[in-house]
Amino acid sequence: MYTSRQQKKIDEAFMECYRRLYKESTPSADFDQLVENAPLNERGQKEIPFLEYEIEHKRLEEIISEVAKEFKFKKRQADGFRFGILMGCSPKSKYESD
Repeated sequence: MYTSRQQKKIDEAFMECYRRLYKESTPSADFDQLVENAPLNERGQKEIPFLEYEIEHKRLEEIISEVAKEFKFKKRQADGFRFGILMGCSPKSKYESD
């Protein structure tokens, strides 16, 4: 269980990471505007159209690592953070073809 201070730090890290991912995605987007304008589903949750955005997988991983480092997450926290981003509303990723 996290304290409210720890949870606030984690929430800030998620938002920062999503902002960077969407800014560098194709098409580029302002994540804050996506959230603000997102329709609500039947459970009252905002639905972000994440499949409409794409980012190189290598760059996605770099951004996740950069944010985890900036927020000083330890290895286990960084792993959980990465998993949460990937399973959340991050843009779909594509792999560079060789």
